[in-house]
Amino acid sequence: MNNQSPGLFIAFEGGDGAGKSTQAALLAGALESRGLTVLRTREPGGTPIGEKLRSLVLDHGNGHIDAHTEALIFAASRAAHASQVIRPALERGEVVLTDRYIDSSVAYQGAGRDLGTDAVRSVNEWATSGLQPDLTVLLDVDPADGRSRRTAGDAAEDRLESEADEFHARIRQAFLDLAAARPDSYLVLEAQLSVDELAARILDRVDRLLAATGRSRK
Repeated sequence: MNNQSPGLFIAFEGGDGAGKSTQAALLAGALESRGLTVLRTREPGGTPIGEKLRSLVLDHGNGHIDAHTEALIFAASRAAHASQVIRPALERGEVVLTDRYIDSSVAYQGAGRDLGTDAVRSVNEWATSGLQPDLTVLLDVDPADGRSRRTAGDAAEDRLESEADEFHARIRQAFLDLAAARPDSYLVLEAQLSVDELAARILDRVDRLLAATGRSRK
């Protein structure tokens, strides 16, 4: 639980194609309809420097990016994001919804790139001065299903999305392991559930969290 501010911090995690952005948007709308101020953001990105780093690390055509460099680019983007965007919003009492946070680096670079989950988490906790979500919503998606969802439209896959299914399988397991280690801080849902069912379950969990922390405005 994040006790550092009056706001509420929720991260959406999961493999590529899990539907994180869709669910974050639906949750934001539901909370705003109740009079809560919501900030939606994403990683990598969320700040001017973060968006430049996002393009550098995810776009094709930037040459070879080794695993350590990749991990540090993500951590640098996250450092700016936490200090410039997330903390100020939480201090204003807002609900912050981020599409990805530290767990993504732990899963993608720690497990996917075999850098070690403990090492990657340590770097990112330092980069964010220990800022943790109040709740992490994990949308669990099978790698093949995620690829099918991603390629259903016209958008090309980015550097990480285009990695082999074995890479994405390691990431999926890492996310599940993170959730199993701290079940009270996670809501794990199967991504193949309907959009409406997912939205209802997420809102119910967030409602209970808001009520427990005295921040509900129904």
